[in-house]
Amino acid sequence: MLHLFAIENGVLREKENAGEGIAAGHPQEATWVDVVEPDEQELSQVESFFEDTLPADDKEEIESSARYFSDEHGLHVHSLFLHQSDGRSRTSTVAFVVQEERLISFRDDVRMADFRLMRMRIRRGWVKVSQPMDILLSILDQKVENLADAIEDVHRDLEQVGYSVLEEENGELDQDIERLARLEDTNGKIRLCLMDTQRAISFIQRYVRSDKYRRRTCAEIQHDIDTLLSHTTFLFDKINFLMDAAQGFINIQQNQIIKIFSIAAVVFLPPTMIASIYGMNFRVMPELSFEFGYPMAIGLMILSGIAPYWYFKRKGWL
Repeated sequence: MLHLFAIENGVLREKENAGEGIAAGHPQEATWVDVVEPDEQELSQVESFFEDTLPADDKEEIESSARYFSDEHGLHVHSLFLHQSDGRSRTSTVAFVVQEERLISFRDDVRMADFRLMRMRIRRGWVKVSQPMDILLSILDQKVENLADAIEDVHRDLEQVGYSVLEEENGELDQDIERLARLEDTNGKIRLCLMDTQRAISFIQRYVRSDKYRRRTCAEIQHDIDTLLSHTTFLFDKINFLMDAAQGFINIQQNQIIKIFSIAAVVFLPPTMIASIYGMNFRVMPELSFEFGYPMAIGLMILSGIAPYWYFKRKGWL
């Protein structure tokens, strides 16, 4: 799939024939060419229009030299984006190639909310740019805004889990731990995307040093990222606290159950011993012919059971 965008009077517009095929779209005239889930034929067509601009197969590499570099074809930025799939947060890498006359992006997932929102803003004429670098900075800025919204969602969910763990008497702690694990995973992916964007902005700043406007834009995005990174650290601390609290409450519940079994064992031990003694089948037993031997044995068993229960109750162990 191919989406084509062009700058018209300082505003980014989507070309009407975008998505109908690469030949019909005249991508050479586009300022931003967004290649989405391309098949082999589309990749070969893109390569024929833009020679050797296809991203390398190692675009998922994490070292900076493989994700941010420049060559004769332009600046290459491989940025990590957060998206939802099957109810879970996932990350995918989008490869950008910034050239003097256009921006080319390659992505393998059509479900990325950042790009859907970017297209919606473009259709409403809200994206004002003058060159391809501005488009990339707008995408990264939009990405940081969405990550901020994701952090707010995590914080909101965390408050609900915190109430369930710390205040609800009959809270489902097992389910709370599962929810906390998901929130920790989401928060980790958000932090990973923020750190990746931070490195991308640092790389771009080297090439816009003489451009006051774009240098200021990069600084603003960098400041937002620093603030959000601090917030993810706070969320990690809160998640770990609630996780420890939930596990502690589970241990307390288990200890209560074990204590009950332990006390029950002690309570029933003396009656069991008395019943065992008088259950022995020896020929000579002093109480064997005693008329009140049976009631006496029953009474001893009841008394030996009540005595430790009363003692534990008086000590406050029950």
